[in-house]
Amino acid sequence: MAKKIFILDTNVLLHDHKCIYNFEENDVIIPIVVLEELDKFKKGNDLINFQAREFVREMDKLAGEKLFKEGIPLGPDMGRLFIATGKPFPAEMTESFMEKIADHRILAIGLHVKKEFPDRHTILITKDINLRMKAKSLGLLAEDYESDKVKNIDFLHKGVETYDNFDPQVISRIYNEQGIARNEFPFEDDLPANQYFILRSNNQSVLAYFDPINDRITRVEKHGAYGIEPRNAEQTFSLHALLNPDIKLVSLTGKAGTGKTLLALAAALQQHKHYHQILLARPIVPLANRDLGFLPGDIKEKIGPYMQPLFDNLGVIKSRFKPQGKENSHIEEMLRTEQLVITPLAYIRGRSLSDAFFIVDEAQNLTPHEVKTIITRAGEGTKMIFTGDIQQIDSPYLDMQSNGLAYLTDKMKGQDLFAHVNLVKGERSYLAELASDLL
Repeated sequence: MAKKIFILDTNVLLHDHKCIYNFEENDVIIPIVVLEELDKFKKGNDLINFQAREFVREMDKLAGEKLFKEGIPLGPDMGRLFIATGKPFPAEMTESFMEKIADHRILAIGLHVKKEFPDRHTILITKDINLRMKAKSLGLLAEDYESDKVKNIDFLHKGVETYDNFDPQVISRIYNEQGIARNEFPFEDDLPANQYFILRSNNQSVLAYFDPINDRITRVEKHGAYGIEPRNAEQTFSLHALLNPDIKLVSLTGKAGTGKTLLALAAALQQHKHYHQILLARPIVPLANRDLGFLPGDIKEKIGPYMQPLFDNLGVIKSRFKPQGKENSHIEEMLRTEQLVITPLAYIRGRSLSDAFFIVDEAQNLTPHEVKTIITRAGEGTKMIFTGDIQQIDSPYLDMQSNGLAYLTDKMKGQDLFAHVNLVKGERSYLAELASDLL
């Protein structure tokens, strides 16, 4: 079978700067207009700017005149990389797409390559749905970048299993003893590390989890953290994972109002003596995909609206104590000395984080590569928490399958130092719960 030819859009390179190595033995073409677009993203502190700079550095390693004619091999058993210069708009394009914007210039190159190599499949790879539709209208194959997508989102690890009509004797043993051995548990096959359970019989129930270190099914007791008490089983499990020193990586998913960020922050404050610093960060995804520059004010005023939800969670915790109490005084002191830092994620990119409790909020707006970049910065003694709702994605080029939070949850399942909980019940208010379910 003839090798395929993949033409890459700018958003694919900004999603994963190593993407050119993920097309096996097939050839890869970068349109010259894509390099022009990358120039617009090279400056800045956001993660997307980092991706642009890293790809430019990657291209610098491969640079040479052969890129434009013969192509450069990408590695053993891999295809070749080419840069394609601009091509004239064919007649079928000018009838529908007269404006010579970047997307249409990419389409022109795609059609030119397709005609030049009629015996090979030419495929445009883009995360832009509209561009894929335009390509297909011209008879050009177009696909999303699938390399780091979760294959079956319907079976994404939930972290919690519920069993009704469970053996009451087993429940009693888990409740009254130090748990049971894994091989005594009726569902011991393929049991992921730190899997949580709700076990019920006719007249009793118990919350439990699989402890991979001791290879036992152990009871999970209800514990609060810094004035915040869990209101349901999933919140109880979340705090258990957040407070467990053996679990270094936690992902919490769920709709708005389920308490993900609040629980993570409360757990961080509860354990502040064990960490040098608490970091609470979130990526900034401007509304309508507009740059922050259009907002009035200095940089603090520009980012303020994006950080306010994090300060709101801190306010909920502070409200649990007397205004002049020692707990609130301690929080203010931590903010003043930067033991507690609430900041845009881009402002701490590149740092090596040791002895830190690091919470990344709205992680569904990160790419898989961005999540990997963040986790690989973890030094000794650091615990990382990723929270978000994979059904509420603000980035125009991510979806439920391709976002970093889902990817992390899928790939880390079963690792001893990882735990995941999907929170289901909203606890903010009945109104918020109703709106989340119906609107």
